[in-house]
Amino acid sequence: MLINRRGLRHLAKVLWAVAMLAWFVSAAWGQRPSEKPAYSSARVTGEAAVTTKPDQAQIDIGVVTEARDAQAAATENAEKLDAVLGELRKALGPGADIKSTGYTLTPMYHYPKEGGTPTITGYSATNVIRVKTSELTQVGKIIDTAAQSSANRIQSLQFTLEDEQAVYIRALREAVAKARAKAEAMGSALGLKIVRVLSAEEGGHPSRPLYAEGMQARAAAPPVQTPVEPGTIEVRATVILTVEIAP
Repeated sequence: MLINRRGLRHLAKVLWAVAMLAWFVSAAWGQRPSEKPAYSSARVTGEAAVTTKPDQAQIDIGVVTEARDAQAAATENAEKLDAVLGELRKALGPGADIKSTGYTLTPMYHYPKEGGTPTITGYSATNVIRVKTSELTQVGKIIDTAAQSSANRIQSLQFTLEDEQAVYIRALREAVAKARAKAEAMGSALGLKIVRVLSAEEGGHPSRPLYAEGMQARAAAPPVQTPVEPGTIEVRATVILTVEIAP
């Protein structure tokens, strides 16, 4: 019986020692400097826009024909488009950037006023080509050439940039500078300064090309070349900065 009591006392001492060791380790771990102190942060947005002149234009030119049957509409459309392509290549040279962008052949319906089943009265064929050029002074000539050679619709006219990315980078740099200036102003007002940038997020960068849609080509030859003014394009950038600020 005495041996058992001694064993129990020894066991109690061992358990007490283990518990004390665990307590010291826990306390020491809680005091480790690995936990970073909380910091104050500021989140700011910078926006910038760069305005520049376009250096490219694209014109979508359409030929629309109608006939009693589908084959007749398609055949007439092909003949007229071939004439348009021939005149455009003559005016712009064999290296002209021209491609097809759409073709439709659809029935036309007559809907009775008194109701009932609609009937097909004919077919409409539409073929659209896109002409690209870096010679903006030729845009009016392209429109007039197409109109004089059977084209009867200008789907759209749009001025763009060949290298929009380069202009966007300029806008992005300005946006970052504005965001940084905002952060510094906020810190200064609070008696703090920027310690470091915690994160930087890039927003959208839409450009604003100039375009016109729904223009109707004129069948008769115009007395003068169609005037076209390219104007300017605006490229925007947005940056969101999160910075650490401290005394």
